[in-house]
Amino acid sequence: MKKLLILLIVVAFSVTVNAQFTKATLKASGLTCSMCSKAVKVALEKVDFVQEVKVDIKSQDYVLVFKQSGHVEFDALSKAVEDAGFSVASLKASGNFADVKAAKDSHAKVAGLNIHFLNGTDETLTGEKTITIVDKNFLSAKEFKKYANTTKHTCVQTGVSGDCCTKEGIAAHERVYHVII
Repeated sequence: MKKLLILLIVVAFSVTVNAQFTKATLKASGLTCSMCSKAVKVALEKVDFVQEVKVDIKSQDYVLVFKQSGHVEFDALSKAVEDAGFSVASLKASGNFADVKAAKDSHAKVAGLNIHFLNGTDETLTGEKTITIVDKNFLSAKEFKKYANTTKHTCVQTGVSGDCCTKEGIAAHERVYHVII
């Protein structure tokens, strides 16, 4: 009986941890027709942690629902779109946050991912919130430059932890996603 109870607790905890990011809205650029849109949809559906993809052809938005048991990697979404021959114009991810401090230029570990808040306002994120990924492969070069200029931290240019990140407990050379709230 005790083993069953422990197993249930472990399973419940692992689902909660892995399911922090639940959905995302991705906008693709370079699409010229419905066949292009379908190619991106098919590519996104092949990503392991994606459960469902809904397409709004007019706005070129893809609403992604993530599997509860899947570990979300935003780079995998960008790679899928690029492999289909297009690029990501924006990515907004929604998830369940549990007391995550979001101060300007602060770092946090969310769903196993290193997050660097570029515009935090010292708020604590609790419950469902949406963040926008502002790294190089997730928006236009002009938009990236705008956000990169809001910080002096070098990790925004590379997407890999630098001195600023290691001071906050992130190991050197780990992937860091830069986000705005």
